[in-house]
Amino acid sequence: MSQSREDALNYGYGTAGGSGESSYSSTSSSAGSSSDSSLASQTREQAQHLGQKVATAATQAKEYISEKATVVGEKIKDLQNTDIREVAENAKSYARQNPGQALLISAAAGFLLGLLFRGGRR
Repeated sequence: MSQSREDALNYGYGTAGGSGESSYSSTSSSAGSSSDSSLASQTREQAQHLGQKVATAATQAKEYISEKATVVGEKIKDLQNTDIREVAENAKSYARQNPGQALLISAAAGFLLGLLFRGGRR
């Protein structure tokens, strides 16, 4: 007997009497059905779990952004009451003290300005 035919017999795909007819039984199809439903329920559970993780991450991101927006709002109010030269000096000293953050802030500002000026040219 060939290897592929032996594999087929081992997995329940044997032939009845060598005639080439399939010998599926009702128990093998019902077992397949129950394994399909258990696979579907496992997939559903995993999807729900991942959905909860995404929802949690979104909530945390929303809280973080809200906090940072409050800080930015306060900074804008402070900037409205100061001289332009003083603002420039403060920005320079901040960039020297926190170069990584300054780079990220300027990249984000450039991205937002790019979106605004791009407008309807899609």
